[in-house]
Amino acid sequence: MGIEGSFWRAIAVYRVASLGYAVLLLVSAGGYQRPVAGWLVIGVMAVWTAVVTVARPNARLLALDVVVTLACLLSSPYVQGPDARASGLMPLTATWVGGPVLAWGVYGGRRAGAVSAVILSLGDLWLRGLREWSLSAPVNGAVLLILAGSVVGHVARLTKQAEERLQRAVEAEAAVRERERLARGIHDSVLQVLALVQRRGLEIGGEAAELGRLAGEQEAALREMVRSGPPDQDSAETVDVGARLRRFASATVTVSTPATPLPLPAHQAREVVAAVGAALDNVRRHCGKDAGAWVFAEDDGVRMTVTVRDDGPGIPAGRLDEAAAEGRLGIAQSVRGRIAGVGGTVEITSAPGQGTEVELTVPLLLE
Repeated sequence: MGIEGSFWRAIAVYRVASLGYAVLLLVSAGGYQRPVAGWLVIGVMAVWTAVVTVARPNARLLALDVVVTLACLLSSPYVQGPDARASGLMPLTATWVGGPVLAWGVYGGRRAGAVSAVILSLGDLWLRGLREWSLSAPVNGAVLLILAGSVVGHVARLTKQAEERLQRAVEAEAAVRERERLARGIHDSVLQVLALVQRRGLEIGGEAAELGRLAGEQEAALREMVRSGPPDQDSAETVDVGARLRRFASATVTVSTPATPLPLPAHQAREVVAAVGAALDNVRRHCGKDAGAWVFAEDDGVRMTVTVRDDGPGIPAGRLDEAAAEGRLGIAQSVRGRIAGVGGTVEITSAPGQGTEVELTVPLLLE
């Protein structure tokens, strides 16, 4: 359980030490008024300490932990006798009562720790003279118990988050090292072979020229993939859209993005990248495999704009509406639908013989 396991071991030590303190209280007080009952309560506390120390923590076990502790706490008047409170005797569960509070704090956070502390504090205050809800009853122990549950819960939650971030950082570093190792191998072998195939194919001509052209496209795409960062460099909440868009680069597609990251929430980034991919597919399908395309991306702190431009024949006026009426919804769904789903807009500018420009605008929803 990592760092969380250290918390549970510390709580187990606390429970055992508190149990030892309860034994000292029973012995030093002469057994209280009913020593047999006192030792029975000590036995219950010992058995339950062993159970919660060995068992795997879960909500049901910790709820029963509060019930058992509250029962032992409420048995104190019977064990001690009616004069115990007036003489200032401590109940057997004086410190043992803190075990469930600490456990709930580690398991469920500060709110769970505070709630369990309130429940046990009410029982303690009732024993100390709060039967008539008098504000003059001592509340120091209750306040300390609530503070302990809240603080331990908060610290435990922060520690878990820090451990998760550290684990992600270690995994990301390992992935980067592995990527650099693979990149060196690819650069020394695959990229050089593809470049050779492209050069020789163009020299030979004919069908070999087509193979050379394809090899050149794959070389450009692979080179860009090696250059761009790995996907798991992004946090769980945001994605660098620029890094994703640069993977579309090829011999016929030029991608221009800022040197700095272009972060978007993961769900927005996924739709933007898919819409750009759909727009480039349309370029290849309708303009030919040799048509050039350019992708530009930028943001102004309020919105992100991604533009896909091509040098194809353009779209005749009304053609998009005709395609939608015929049930061909590539632009309507794959581009407009995706961007509209994340609160953005799409503007298409085209004229016969002048190419097409698709501008995607998405509001930045980063907190």
